[in-house]
Formats: sequence, structure tokens, C-alpha cells
Amino acid sequence: MFLDELTPFVQELTAHPVAFLGGLTSGLLRLSLADDPVKSWLQNQGVAPTAAADGFDRASSRNGGPQSISID
Repeated sequence: MFLDELTPFVQELTAHPVAFLGGLTSGLLRLSLADDPVKSWLQNQGVAPTAAADGFDRASSRNGGPQSISID
């Protein structure tokens, strides 16, 4: 049962090991693609930042964090 849950994890790891481990490392270190060291490195590699990543950063900075709601 536990092995069934790990199967997609192992399949992605074996299919694209460098990309998977890079994404896992950046997630663990909480690196953002919009931050300067990562963004400049990606530009030097010839990778253009995606519009979805930029839109997410702008939307999250506009909201300013958690908001309160009232329920009647």
C-alpha cells in the first residue's frame, strides 16, 4: 500500500532526475523563480520566466497576506 503512493514519485525521479531534483531542492529551500539569484541564473541559461510565475508573485504582493471575512 505504501509503495503504491510512492510510485508516481519514483517514476518522475527516474524520467527526469536533474529537473526533479532541482525542483525538489528549490522547493525545500523555498527559492522563488522571481528572486534575483535564481532569475539571473535562469536568464543566463536561456530560460524565459513564465507569465504564470510572474502573475502569481504580483497577485500575492497585491493582496498583502491573509484577509478577514465575516460570516452572517
